[in-house]
Amino acid sequence: MSTTPAPSALHGLRFAFGTLTVLPVRVHRWDRTAARGGMLCAPLAGAVVGAASAGLGLLLLFLGAGPLLAAVAGVAVPAVLTRGLHLDGLADTADGLGSNKPAEDALKIMKRSDIGPFGVITLVLVLAAQVAALTQAYDGSWARGALAAVVAGAASRLALTLAARAGVPAARPEGLGAAVAGVVPRGAAAGVVLAVAVPAVLCGLPLGPADAVRAAVAVPAAAVAAELLLRHCLRRFGGVTGDVFGALEETATTTALLVFALGG
Repeated sequence: MSTTPAPSALHGLRFAFGTLTVLPVRVHRWDRTAARGGMLCAPLAGAVVGAASAGLGLLLLFLGAGPLLAAVAGVAVPAVLTRGLHLDGLADTADGLGSNKPAEDALKIMKRSDIGPFGVITLVLVLAAQVAALTQAYDGSWARGALAAVVAGAASRLALTLAARAGVPAARPEGLGAAVAGVVPRGAAAGVVLAVAVPAVLCGLPLGPADAVRAAVAVPAAAVAAELLLRHCLRRFGGVTGDVFGALEETATTTALLVFALGG
């Protein structure tokens, strides 16, 4: 019996956790095969980050903190576990889009180390929306808040899987965007959507029909929001970059959390 699949799957997991989190996972391979496995496993890395977020939020609630403090901590955890790379990508993408310059000039703006006014405003609004939405989810129940954190984590990285599907080009010949652009077959990407959506609904069922519906809506809503941004970035930049991936992740996170904040 061949033993090739197991090592390949392991390299994919290493790629996902090594590039999308700060967890001490060493990436041994940086080729297209490992990148494909990594992007397919991206939602799993997101779920782990979301579980850490939920864990800290629940700990604070147990110690007597209110929903707002739990939500602030819950939003801070993903930022810490990614060294803020996705937030930085969101800010850079906002600056590039907001510049209204041709693709080449916009990409140069995105590579700068500083953050412009569009990036600052976007960061403030997105983080405020995430904290507000997660606060409302925790205010509904501790279980809803925890579910929202985990589902949002998985859905956010699902956006990366979909953005790495075949047919989506890279805007630059180097960087993370070039490494993962187009590596995921379209059929496999569709399968990952189901692999995220079905467990999300199953986790929501014990909390009641309303939370199961929220979980069912959060995953596709996050994917659609990220897809709209992706298409806009493709029109403006001609392809994806690491910054665009960060912006897609934060967009999907925010959308999923907003879904859990709705419905009373």
